[in-house]
Amino acid sequence: MGWDRHRLVAGRPCLLGGVRFEDCPVGPLGHSDGDAAAHAVVDAVLGAAALGDIGRHFPDDDPAWAGADSLDLLARAAALVRGAGWRVGNVDLTLILERPRIAPAADRMRAALAGALGVGPGGRVGQGDARRGARPRGPRRVRDRDGDRPAAAGGARGAEGDPA
Repeated sequence: MGWDRHRLVAGRPCLLGGVRFEDCPVGPLGHSDGDAAAHAVVDAVLGAAALGDIGRHFPDDDPAWAGADSLDLLARAAALVRGAGWRVGNVDLTLILERPRIAPAADRMRAALAGALGVGPGGRVGQGDARRGARPRGPRRVRDRDGDRPAAAGGARGAEGDPA
């Protein structure tokens, strides 16, 4: 399983799965183009073949990868996997984000990722999931069972039902 997360900043293009979302006002900050979807798939395929992770093969302190196209990194990772005697058949990718809306671009994203992976027509790449309010805000909080009050860490409660 691969995963990736990037801080979003104004002035960067919003790229996910090789697709640019023009209507998104922020984009991922990263050494490469910051495509977190492609990076997660890179880690997934490398990890499945026990070949390490994206940082091992494309370190963010190496100027050679500055501004790199993440689909190119994915194609290189897929080549490493094939070179180790494996092949990529399917990739399951879930994106949890508030924006941009993935559904209108999902087919283009699947095609871009599948193309970089060299996955043929029998392979499956990706799925989408929108989560409103997905962005973490402030310190992590555990809610009580009713969801209306913060509970103490681990959900411990005092004798009166108040947070411990």
